[in-house]
Amino acid sequence: MSKATILFKVYPSDPDKVPQTMDSIKAAMNPSGMQAQEVAFGIKLIKVLFVYDPKQTGSSQLEEQLKKVPGVSEIEVEEESLM
Repeated sequence: MSKATILFKVYPSDPDKVPQTMDSIKAAMNPSGMQAQEVAFGIKLIKVLFVYDPKQTGSSQLEEQLKKVPGVSEIEVEEESLM
């Protein structure tokens, strides 16, 4: 059974509440990995990794769920691949 991975860049609505946004993402979606990263001039983002079965879930479904998490402002797909 093949698995797929997707790495999202998540921009929080409030850069000062990155830890709270990360906690909300963990509680709502249980990602495979997550890391906060400072980009520049106070802009922070969260990289969120999911490993999923593409026969059961699609990347667009994960993206829609992630958009609904409190504290999430914008989302970009950084990388997507099959394992």
